[in-house]
Amino acid sequence: MYGDSRISGFVSNICRLFLGKRMIIAKSRKDLDRMREVGELIAEVRETLRKMIVPGITTLELNAVAEKIMRDAGSTPSFIGYKPHGMIPFPFAICASVNEAVVHGFSNNVPLKEGDIISLDMATSYQGFVGDTAFTAAVGEVSDELKQLIRVTGECLDLGIAQCHPNKRVGDISWAIQQHADKFGYGIVRDYTGHGIGRTMHEAPQIANYGRAGTKEKIRVGYCFAIEPMLNLGTHETKTLADKWTVITADRKPSAHCEHTIAVTESGPEILTLTKEQKAQMKQAKSETVAA
Repeated sequence: MYGDSRISGFVSNICRLFLGKRMIIAKSRKDLDRMREVGELIAEVRETLRKMIVPGITTLELNAVAEKIMRDAGSTPSFIGYKPHGMIPFPFAICASVNEAVVHGFSNNVPLKEGDIISLDMATSYQGFVGDTAFTAAVGEVSDELKQLIRVTGECLDLGIAQCHPNKRVGDISWAIQQHADKFGYGIVRDYTGHGIGRTMHEAPQIANYGRAGTKEKIRVGYCFAIEPMLNLGTHETKTLADKWTVITADRKPSAHCEHTIAVTESGPEILTLTKEQKAQMKQAKSETVAA
């Protein structure tokens, strides 16, 4: 059953105040319509940036385009000014993380070069709801080793999303991601996780990229998650640079990151961070599969 996110949010705050626990907020059908709109918007930003990634472009240029699209659409970049407790405000519309940078990278004027990989994470707020997405792309031609890292990270995301059915468990998502990443010996980042999402960017639950099936919270209709595998070519360990935000791998080997915002429906997961064109292509592919 779909809930009212404002009521659920109020109850969640009460639970957190008295029990020290955050409750997962189920979204109403109206809420999900808003989540679809902001999801499509941020997906358009993502796909625009994807096409721009070539040797010679700078992350500051990518950031400027992302912010302009968001603001021109009437939305607010969710990352700008984001300030967790004890942190300085994040200054950019996107997180631009190159090579060994895992997440939260600062944009700069250093041109990307052939053989780099770059992870771009972005979120925007529109009509009271947030859409959050990320991807890793090759800059020009990269090694087969890096191509595989990017591909497997995407496969882990798909496998995690496939677990988002009513009455399954959050731990099933984590397990699905881990069991695939482990086949390739990748380091699974443990310090940063996926999360619930809705009226705010980070809601309950935390969704780790490793774990045991059948554990954690039960998944229900109306829940919205931002699932985001982060895989390292080497160790899972990370460290934070002097800017207090940029996270890199401890061994400075490359890292990949991808993310979708999804909604749990009666029939299973719905990816919200797809463009209209991508949704049409997915619908066409499903109809062709059924016909076959």
